[in-house]
Amino acid sequence: MTETSAANLALVTGASRGLGFALAAALGARRWHVLAVARTVGGLEELDDRIRAQGGTATLAPLNLTDQGAMEHLAGSIGARWGGLGLWVHAAIQAAPLSPAAHVDGKEMEKSIATNLRATATLIPLLDPLLRAAGGTALFLDDPRAGERFFGAYGSTKAAQIALAKSWQAETQKIGPRVVIATPRPMATATRARFFPGEDRSALADIHDEAQRLLTLL
Repeated sequence: MTETSAANLALVTGASRGLGFALAAALGARRWHVLAVARTVGGLEELDDRIRAQGGTATLAPLNLTDQGAMEHLAGSIGARWGGLGLWVHAAIQAAPLSPAAHVDGKEMEKSIATNLRATATLIPLLDPLLRAAGGTALFLDDPRAGERFFGAYGSTKAAQIALAKSWQAETQKIGPRVVIATPRPMATATRARFFPGEDRSALADIHDEAQRLLTLL
């Protein structure tokens, strides 16, 4: 097998389920080498099977994004092995249960901050030089729920993540890396089902179709 180049290496954080899984699978089918990161080992193994069945290759990294030491080791390993990174797809999210703002659970809020904001703030400076070295791109997935009823924990921390990504995008327009922020269409995911139980899912987008659409933006 030909050794993967940095320009053909895609890191997908949150790759074990939902849209992250679908994006990783689509990238593998397009002959990117997918470095798949998530906490759910079973989901990563299912992804690996799917990618290999399509003739692609993947490296699985069952890690917790909120573990700063693990993220530093991951970035260091990417640099040592490949020297750079062609694409980073940040699909990891902590979707706290819906709750009135006055009753947001403190532990759920802390988990949301840790995953949605703090982990992103840790990864951007670690991956920026790797992406720049390979002329790479970072893809963030927006979900504008800030200010909606009962979305206090999720909406506020997701908005904070995207605000950070927008600052990085503005700062790197001339020097790179390229930062793309896209808003997926409503999809038939498990997360959405928790938010909107009983919704007619026939009108929702398929995650694999949406993954293909989003990749055209790159």
